[in-house]
Amino acid sequence: MKKIAFIGVGVMGKSMVRNLNKAGYHTTIFTRTKSKVDNLINEGIYWSNTIKECVQNKDIIMTMVGYPKDVEEIYYGNHGILENAKENAICIDFTTSAPALAQKIYTDAKMRNIKSLDAPVSGGDIGAKNGTLSIMVGGDWDVFEDVYPLFQILGQTINYVGQAGLGQHTKMTNQIVIAGTIAGVVEAIHYAHQTNLDTDTMMKCISKGAAGSWQLEHNGQAILDNNLQPGFYIKHFIKDMKIAQEEMSDRDIELEILNKVLEMYTNLNKDELGTQALIHHYEKEN
Repeated sequence: MKKIAFIGVGVMGKSMVRNLNKAGYHTTIFTRTKSKVDNLINEGIYWSNTIKECVQNKDIIMTMVGYPKDVEEIYYGNHGILENAKENAICIDFTTSAPALAQKIYTDAKMRNIKSLDAPVSGGDIGAKNGTLSIMVGGDWDVFEDVYPLFQILGQTINYVGQAGLGQHTKMTNQIVIAGTIAGVVEAIHYAHQTNLDTDTMMKCISKGAAGSWQLEHNGQAILDNNLQPGFYIKHFIKDMKIAQEEMSDRDIELEILNKVLEMYTNLNKDELGTQALIHHYEKEN
């Protein structure tokens, strides 16, 4: 049984660690604030004091942190992953991060006889809890094949998309679709409120038809339940949209819908809430 290190145990990471643990994998975790994972420690999952200690002698090193700068910080330096992982260890970064950084980690890992995959996920806290995430994987095919059984524990839709960095590019397309979809969901609910529709009946009418989507079913219902707690933080969605924006800016291409949704979220100043809090964009103005 492969030994696993998991670094960055947030909203989704906790559930992923639990699923690995339930499947019988010895998983050691590191997160900057120990108190945030007290419940995992109480469940018998070992917490390391440092990244160096966490990754040493581990077969698989999984990472899921907030921002590209956090990815760079944990992978590089004397106490980082690349300096302390054993030869032939496999690094899997689940963070939604910059494609160029994924390519850099792949190249630098290979020089140290370490393997690397960029494997961003989609599905939010619900997908992480249920083990039904969508996982889009860039890197070498043989490495993907080697860890495929681990991906099956964490996700339901698992696709190899090509060379290093293409996992991140694929995730950008996912976030572009979400940007337009969540904005449409919020506008529909706002329209329903303004026209005195019964929103529960409205949801029954449209959620199973051509307008149906994960965003409508989950985040739309969360808005109706007045639940704005994060399954996915606004601050992380803003980060993702900015990555996509920068990728296209380098190619002199404008993503008009994404740019507008990014502006709406940025003006909200509610970074710690879930993405469904976009409803406040309309409440603020009306």
